[in-house]
Amino acid sequence: MAEVRGASYRDEHGRGRRAIGGQIWPDGRPAVLKLSPDRALLTKQVEMLRVFAPSGRVPAVLFADADAGAMVLEEVLPGTVADDMPQTSLPQQWGELLAALHAVAPPARWPLDLRGRFDEAFARIGRRLSEPAIGARIGQAAWQRAIRRCERLLASQARLVLLHGDLHLGNVLDGGPSRGLIAIDPKACVGDPCFVAVDYVVAGAGQEGVEARCQRVATACGLDGDRLYAWSRVIAPMAAIAHLTYDGPEPMIDELLTLSR
Repeated sequence: MAEVRGASYRDEHGRGRRAIGGQIWPDGRPAVLKLSPDRALLTKQVEMLRVFAPSGRVPAVLFADADAGAMVLEEVLPGTVADDMPQTSLPQQWGELLAALHAVAPPARWPLDLRGRFDEAFARIGRRLSEPAIGARIGQAAWQRAIRRCERLLASQARLVLLHGDLHLGNVLDGGPSRGLIAIDPKACVGDPCFVAVDYVVAGAGQEGVEARCQRVATACGLDGDRLYAWSRVIAPMAAIAHLTYDGPEPMIDELLTLSR
């Protein structure tokens, strides 16, 4: 395979990874070489992609070598990130993506669930409240409200599905008319199907508004709009911290902080 282009990036824990596209696999398929220094993480990623493979909505794993910290995935073409796609048709396409992903039955005794995901996230992100720039906008009261709201939603989960776990607009690519949207970088866990649409909904803050986007997405995806909106209030302070860190638009931050109240 000839190296044509590459991109370096860091995951949410700051670990460096590299993805190199523009490769051709021996069977003629376009491919991407993905490198990671975290071998355990790469092994988990391969397992999760293979679990979701029957959906046809994740890249196929063509080769993996955990010892080398490398895997080869089919390249998603045209590969436009969902955030850059026409927004008018995106809710319907998102609904089709969720239906395909949620049709995959959770493997027996899958070790990761939504509660564990939130326990980790609240602990990790919550430490940032001690930073002056963050603490000045988000206090412990708002953080504890989010934890209580999360606990109520977790306790009232009725239907459990295998979730992608990190389905934001940057983790979904256009696979073309015959394929539809393709999800990358799953962090698969079992939980409430409404959760998987929440990052898309919250991204509407400061634009058409979270509540308006929630209604459109819930209708298109066949989800409970009230639960989806409730999940948006859980992750609103987390999203606000991310935007405060990277100097996000103030209208977006203001709406997220209002949702946190």
